[in-house]
Amino acid sequence: MLNEEHKTDKKSKFGKKAKKIIETSRAQGWVLEPDAKEIMTLAGLGVPASVVTDSMTTAKQFLKDRGAPVVIKAVSKKILHKTEHNAVVTGIKSGDHLGNEMERLLNLDGCKTVLVEEMVDGIEVIVGAKNDYQFGPVVVFGIGGTSVEIYNDTAIRMAPLSPDDVASMVDSLTANQIILGYRGRCGINLEILTHFLVNFSYLVMDLEDKMESIDLNPVMCTKDKCVIADAGIILQSAAE
Repeated sequence: MLNEEHKTDKKSKFGKKAKKIIETSRAQGWVLEPDAKEIMTLAGLGVPASVVTDSMTTAKQFLKDRGAPVVIKAVSKKILHKTEHNAVVTGIKSGDHLGNEMERLLNLDGCKTVLVEEMVDGIEVIVGAKNDYQFGPVVVFGIGGTSVEIYNDTAIRMAPLSPDDVASMVDSLTANQIILGYRGRCGINLEILTHFLVNFSYLVMDLEDKMESIDLNPVMCTKDKCVIADAGIILQSAAE
Protein backbone atom coordinates (compact mmCIF):
# COMPACT_ATOMS: atom_id res chain seq x y z
CA MET A 1 0.00 0.00 0.00
CA LEU A 2 1.14 3.52 -0.71
CA ASN A 3 1.38 5.67 2.41
CA GLU A 4 0.00 9.20 2.59
CA GLU A 5 3.31 10.70 1.45
CA HIS A 6 3.46 8.62 -1.72
CA LYS A 7 -0.21 8.47 -2.71
CA THR A 8 -0.61 9.31 -6.37
CA ASP A 9 -2.64 12.33 -7.39
CA LYS A 10 -4.81 10.89 -10.15
CA LYS A 11 -5.94 14.28 -11.38
CA SER A 12 -4.53 15.42 -14.70
CA LYS A 13 -1.20 17.20 -14.37
CA PHE A 14 -0.99 18.07 -18.04
CA GLY A 15 -1.33 21.82 -17.71
CA LYS A 16 -0.89 24.81 -19.99
CA LYS A 17 2.91 24.75 -19.75
CA ALA A 18 3.15 21.13 -20.87
CA LYS A 19 0.66 21.70 -23.69
CA LYS A 20 2.76 24.62 -24.92
CA ILE A 21 5.87 22.41 -24.98
CA ILE A 22 4.02 19.82 -27.05
CA GLU A 23 2.67 22.37 -29.51
CA THR A 24 6.05 24.05 -30.05
CA SER A 25 7.60 20.60 -30.66
CA ARG A 26 5.12 19.44 -33.30
CA ALA A 27 7.12 20.78 -36.24
CA GLN A 28 10.02 18.39 -35.56
CA GLY A 29 7.74 15.52 -34.46
CA TRP A 30 9.49 14.90 -31.13
CA VAL A 31 10.30 16.70 -27.89
CA LEU A 32 13.81 17.87 -27.05
CA GLU A 33 15.22 16.15 -23.95
CA PRO A 34 15.21 19.21 -21.67
CA ASP A 35 11.57 19.86 -22.61
CA ALA A 36 10.63 16.19 -22.17
CA LYS A 37 12.17 16.27 -18.71
CA GLU A 38 10.24 19.44 -17.89
CA ILE A 39 7.03 17.58 -18.74
CA MET A 40 8.14 14.72 -16.47
CA THR A 41 8.80 17.21 -13.68
CA LEU A 42 5.32 18.69 -14.13
CA ALA A 43 3.98 15.15 -13.67
CA GLY A 44 5.84 14.81 -10.38
CA LEU A 45 8.61 12.54 -11.69
CA GLY A 46 12.25 12.97 -10.65
CA VAL A 47 14.91 14.31 -13.02
CA PRO A 48 18.58 15.23 -12.39
CA ALA A 49 19.63 18.74 -11.47
CA SER A 50 20.64 20.44 -14.72
CA VAL A 51 21.23 23.58 -16.69
CA VAL A 52 20.64 24.30 -20.40
CA THR A 53 23.11 26.87 -21.67
CA ASP A 54 25.41 28.08 -24.41
CA SER A 55 27.67 29.77 -21.86
CA MET A 56 30.95 28.10 -20.92
CA THR A 57 30.99 30.10 -17.69
CA THR A 58 27.52 28.89 -16.67
CA ALA A 59 28.36 25.27 -17.50
CA LYS A 60 31.59 25.34 -15.51
CA GLN A 61 29.87 26.99 -12.55
CA PHE A 62 27.27 24.22 -12.57
CA LEU A 63 30.06 21.62 -12.52
CA LYS A 64 31.71 23.43 -9.62
CA ASP A 65 28.45 23.77 -7.67
CA ARG A 66 27.40 20.15 -8.12
CA GLY A 67 30.81 18.69 -7.34
CA ALA A 68 31.51 16.47 -10.38
CA PRO A 69 30.95 14.31 -12.25
CA VAL A 70 28.41 15.60 -14.77
CA VAL A 71 27.10 14.57 -18.16
CA ILE A 72 26.81 16.94 -21.13
CA LYS A 73 24.45 16.46 -24.08
CA ALA A 74 23.82 18.32 -27.31
CA VAL A 75 20.43 20.00 -27.61
CA SER A 76 19.55 20.08 -31.31
CA LYS A 77 16.36 19.79 -33.33
CA LYS A 78 18.46 18.05 -35.97
CA ILE A 79 19.65 15.27 -33.62
CA LEU A 80 17.06 12.79 -32.39
CA HIS A 81 19.36 9.86 -31.56
CA LYS A 82 22.27 11.47 -29.74
CA THR A 83 24.45 8.36 -29.43
CA GLU A 84 24.64 8.12 -33.24
CA HIS A 85 26.27 11.57 -33.31
CA ASN A 86 28.53 11.13 -30.25
CA ALA A 87 26.41 13.88 -28.71
CA VAL A 88 26.53 12.60 -25.10
CA VAL A 89 29.60 12.68 -22.83
CA THR A 90 29.48 11.19 -19.33
CA GLY A 91 31.83 11.29 -16.37
CA ILE A 92 33.09 14.83 -16.81
CA LYS A 93 35.08 15.90 -13.75
CA SER A 94 37.11 18.93 -14.82
CA GLY A 95 36.37 22.35 -16.24
CA ASP A 96 38.83 21.79 -19.08
CA HIS A 97 37.17 18.54 -20.12
CA LEU A 98 33.75 20.17 -19.92
CA GLY A 99 34.90 23.15 -21.97
CA ASN A 100 36.44 21.01 -24.72
CA GLU A 101 33.37 18.81 -25.05
CA MET A 102 30.99 21.75 -24.94
CA GLU A 103 32.86 23.46 -27.76
CA ARG A 104 32.67 20.26 -29.83
CA LEU A 105 28.96 19.72 -29.19
CA LEU A 106 28.04 23.30 -30.06
CA ASN A 107 29.53 22.66 -33.52
CA LEU A 108 27.18 19.74 -34.19
CA ASP A 109 24.32 20.22 -36.66
CA GLY A 110 21.66 22.51 -35.20
CA CYS A 111 23.17 22.57 -31.69
CA LYS A 112 22.79 25.99 -30.07
CA THR A 113 22.76 24.94 -26.41
CA VAL A 114 23.86 21.98 -24.32
CA LEU A 115 22.25 20.16 -21.41
CA VAL A 116 24.62 19.81 -18.46
CA GLU A 117 23.30 17.65 -15.64
CA GLU A 118 24.45 15.73 -12.60
CA MET A 119 25.18 12.05 -13.08
CA VAL A 120 22.94 9.78 -11.03
CA ASP A 121 23.62 6.28 -9.74
CA GLY A 122 21.30 3.38 -9.08
CA ILE A 123 19.74 0.30 -10.62
CA GLU A 124 18.89 0.96 -14.26
CA VAL A 125 15.32 0.29 -15.33
CA ILE A 126 13.48 1.19 -18.51
CA VAL A 127 10.07 2.84 -18.40
CA GLY A 128 8.16 3.58 -21.56
CA ALA A 129 4.79 3.88 -23.22
CA LYS A 130 3.25 3.61 -26.63
CA ASN A 131 -0.13 3.96 -28.25
CA ASP A 132 -1.13 0.45 -29.25
CA TYR A 133 -3.51 0.46 -32.21
CA GLN A 134 -5.64 -2.20 -30.51
CA PHE A 135 -5.46 -1.48 -26.78
CA GLY A 136 -4.64 2.22 -26.57
CA PRO A 137 -1.92 3.54 -24.22
CA VAL A 138 0.26 0.83 -22.65
CA VAL A 139 3.14 1.12 -20.18
CA VAL A 140 6.38 -0.83 -20.54
CA PHE A 141 8.64 -1.56 -17.57
CA GLY A 142 11.78 -3.66 -17.31
CA ILE A 143 15.47 -4.00 -16.66
CA GLY A 144 17.28 -1.12 -18.33
CA GLY A 145 20.77 -0.23 -19.43
CA THR A 146 22.85 -1.64 -22.24
CA SER A 147 21.49 -5.17 -21.80
CA VAL A 148 17.84 -4.26 -22.36
CA GLU A 149 17.88 -5.12 -26.08
CA ILE A 150 19.67 -8.42 -25.49
CA TYR A 151 17.47 -9.85 -22.74
CA ASN A 152 14.23 -7.99 -23.53
CA ASP A 153 13.16 -8.49 -19.91
CA THR A 154 10.10 -6.25 -19.88
CA ALA A 155 6.46 -6.29 -18.79
CA ILE A 156 3.55 -4.47 -20.44
CA ARG A 157 0.24 -3.36 -18.94
CA MET A 158 -2.55 -1.08 -20.11
CA ALA A 159 -2.57 2.43 -18.68
CA PRO A 160 -3.45 3.68 -16.15
CA LEU A 161 -1.67 1.40 -13.69
CA SER A 162 -2.71 0.46 -10.17
CA PRO A 163 -0.23 -0.49 -7.42
CA ASP A 164 -1.25 -4.13 -7.99
CA ASP A 165 -0.33 -3.78 -11.67
CA VAL A 166 3.13 -2.57 -10.71
CA ALA A 167 3.63 -5.50 -8.33
CA SER A 168 2.56 -7.88 -11.09
CA MET A 169 4.97 -6.29 -13.58
CA VAL A 170 7.90 -6.61 -11.18
CA ASP A 171 7.03 -10.24 -10.37
CA SER A 172 6.84 -11.14 -14.06
CA LEU A 173 10.41 -10.07 -14.85
CA THR A 174 12.98 -12.85 -15.16
CA ALA A 175 15.58 -10.69 -13.41
CA ASN A 176 13.25 -9.33 -10.73
CA GLN A 177 15.84 -10.12 -8.05
CA ILE A 178 17.84 -7.16 -9.37
CA ILE A 179 14.90 -4.98 -8.39
CA LEU A 180 14.09 -6.77 -5.14
CA GLY A 181 17.71 -7.10 -3.99
CA TYR A 182 19.89 -10.21 -3.75
CA ARG A 183 23.06 -11.49 -2.05
CA GLY A 184 23.18 -8.53 0.27
CA ARG A 185 22.77 -5.99 -2.50
CA CYS A 186 20.14 -3.31 -2.01
CA GLY A 187 17.19 -3.38 -4.35
CA ILE A 188 14.81 -0.63 -5.37
CA ASN A 189 12.36 0.93 -2.94
CA LEU A 190 9.14 -0.67 -4.23
CA GLU A 191 6.92 2.01 -2.73
CA ILE A 192 8.82 4.75 -4.57
CA LEU A 193 8.91 2.69 -7.77
CA THR A 194 5.15 2.12 -7.54
CA HIS A 195 4.53 5.82 -7.02
CA PHE A 196 6.73 6.59 -10.04
CA LEU A 197 5.07 4.09 -12.39
CA VAL A 198 1.49 4.92 -11.38
CA ASN A 199 2.16 8.65 -11.79
CA PHE A 200 3.82 8.00 -15.16
CA SER A 201 0.81 5.98 -16.33
CA TYR A 202 -1.51 8.91 -15.67
CA LEU A 203 0.79 11.20 -17.64
CA VAL A 204 0.56 8.65 -20.45
CA MET A 205 -3.23 8.92 -20.33
CA ASP A 206 -2.97 12.72 -20.46
CA LEU A 207 -0.76 12.43 -23.56
CA GLU A 208 -2.87 9.74 -25.26
CA ASP A 209 -3.94 11.88 -28.21
CA LYS A 210 -0.56 13.61 -28.52
CA MET A 211 2.19 11.02 -28.23
CA GLU A 212 3.23 8.03 -30.27
CA SER A 213 5.74 6.78 -27.71
CA ILE A 214 7.67 7.77 -24.59
CA ASP A 215 11.07 6.32 -23.71
CA LEU A 216 12.69 6.80 -20.31
CA ASN A 217 15.90 4.79 -20.44
CA PRO A 218 17.49 4.61 -18.09
CA VAL A 219 15.60 5.52 -14.98
CA MET A 220 18.04 5.22 -12.08
CA CYS A 221 16.41 3.81 -8.94
CA THR A 222 17.71 3.33 -5.40
CA LYS A 223 16.23 2.78 -1.97
CA ASP A 224 15.56 6.54 -1.83
CA LYS A 225 14.41 7.70 -5.27
CA CYS A 226 13.85 7.11 -8.97
CA VAL A 227 15.43 9.66 -11.33
CA ILE A 228 15.03 9.90 -15.12
CA ALA A 229 18.49 9.98 -16.68
CA ASP A 230 17.24 10.15 -20.28
CA ALA A 231 13.83 11.00 -21.72
CA GLY A 232 12.32 11.05 -25.18
CA ILE A 233 8.81 11.71 -26.47
CA ILE A 234 7.77 10.95 -30.06
CA LEU A 235 4.65 12.84 -31.10
CA GLN A 236 1.78 11.73 -33.24
CA SER A 237 1.77 13.24 -36.71
CA ALA A 238 -0.84 15.82 -37.66
CA ALA A 239 -2.43 13.25 -39.97
CA GLU A 240 -2.98 10.88 -37.04
